[in-house]
Amino acid sequence: MERVTGIRCCAALRSCFPILTWLPGYNLTWLKMDLIAGLTVGLTAVPQALAYAEVAGLPVQYGLYSAFMGGFIYCIFGTSKDITLGPTAIMSLLCSAYIGGDPVFAVVLTLLCGIIQAGMALLRLGFLLDFISHPVIKGFTCAAAVTIGFGQVKNILGLKEIPQQFYLQVYYTFHKIPEARVGDVILGLCCLFFLVMLTLMKNSLGSSEHEASLLVRSARRLVWSLATMRNALVVIAATGVAYSAEVTGHHFFSLTGKTAEGLPPFKVPPLSETVANGTVITFSDIAKDLGGGLAVIPLMGVLESIAIAKAFSSKNNYRIDANQELFAIGLTNILGSFVSAYPVTGSFGRTAVNSQTGVCSPAGGIVTGVIVLLSLAFLMPLFFYIPKASLAAVIICAVSPMMDFRVPVQLWRVKRLDLLPFLVTFVVSFWEVQYGIVGGVVVSGFMLLHIVARPKVKVSDHGVLLLELDSGLNFPVTEHLSRLVYKHALQVSPRRCLVLDCAHVSSIDFTVVHELTELLKQFELRGVSMIFAGLKP
Repeated sequence: MERVTGIRCCAALRSCFPILTWLPGYNLTWLKMDLIAGLTVGLTAVPQALAYAEVAGLPVQYGLYSAFMGGFIYCIFGTSKDITLGPTAIMSLLCSAYIGGDPVFAVVLTLLCGIIQAGMALLRLGFLLDFISHPVIKGFTCAAAVTIGFGQVKNILGLKEIPQQFYLQVYYTFHKIPEARVGDVILGLCCLFFLVMLTLMKNSLGSSEHEASLLVRSARRLVWSLATMRNALVVIAATGVAYSAEVTGHHFFSLTGKTAEGLPPFKVPPLSETVANGTVITFSDIAKDLGGGLAVIPLMGVLESIAIAKAFSSKNNYRIDANQELFAIGLTNILGSFVSAYPVTGSFGRTAVNSQTGVCSPAGGIVTGVIVLLSLAFLMPLFFYIPKASLAAVIICAVSPMMDFRVPVQLWRVKRLDLLPFLVTFVVSFWEVQYGIVGGVVVSGFMLLHIVARPKVKVSDHGVLLLELDSGLNFPVTEHLSRLVYKHALQVSPRRCLVLDCAHVSSIDFTVVHELTELLKQFELRGVSMIFAGLKP
């Protein structure tokens, strides 16, 4: 009995702390691969974090504040060896709609987001994500990619005072093209060109696995590694060019500018804010202003992260625990709020890099976190000279794979009606991204309700009317079923006896039972029979 209890306790501990499942078998080979993967992802994460903070409307250091906590927390509580948590393009875009560029709002949103996610995990509410359909997700990601990508055109052109709202952004960007700075345009286009070339090189090298020569294989591996770190290489090169121009007195480029130096202090998140005119914004006021973001951001953060974790667990032959993933993300956000982070989730791009470089355990995230911390500790003064055009190029190349316009063709081939939630989400997201998600979910919900309320019923008349039902009988279907029965059995001459084939009926509720009782009375009054066939106990 004691042995069984001990086994159950060990299993419970491993479930709560997944690190206990892989740490006992950790070895030097794993350490080597995790170091390489963590370093590679770290060199990708730093420039992306700086760029995504710009998308969120925050000072660039907040991107780095958000990029390191996930590596340490997920190592202990995560169930995927591949996934990396941190700021992403979509999460940054969503946050920008609610925080209004205010760091205090961002930190409070992170805290509340983490509490909601951790609470969902403890209550086992991960199933709520099942109500967001794939067409809605695809419609949102395509629209977000267009919104984020076009939102960076102003930085490529060096334009200022461009509104955030997408349609106004499009109008004023084209309206102000004559004001474009030549230096920013040239540098931005060069960065885009090199990023695209390095991406194509990496993809072409990945397609050839067998080479005759060891030297050729080594050369390909070196080029592949450089292409994987393309974001860091391009940003470093652009910063060098901008620094050289600045020290010679030429101000050709729009720079990131002054950033806060050093590591963020570990402190309790601010729960109120005093603005310039002395007005105090209380915690309840902040929560009210965040409004729908307290539902949209936690759900989208979890959805994005779990979808990525499932994709890579399937690819690399292991299983994840969705509720444990939910808890890991929630705890990361809660603790992230203590270091001034904004909400994070899983990053598809960095997770792909992590997987491709052969990471063996979540410990690779620790190395990535250390790289980010070292950048915060020693490199912040240099970030002053990073050109905004180079960060814009990084963002555009990062979000371009999300614009998958093959999806409408696939939806058309599989089920044309699924185009409706896709298009609603896609179009409305250009107005406000959160409304796009809500609109898509509402349309998907109505489509689902229509299927419940109007199940397929096969009607055949062989002198006796036969109705064959193909699903459960629930209260929305009662009126539809009654109309069919009256139309084909009770309102015809001569009246028909009815056989109701319930072989495929797996559920039934009180409203349906009440309606069937009324129908039985009507059949008795008219002197015909109603028979149930294939009923399950």
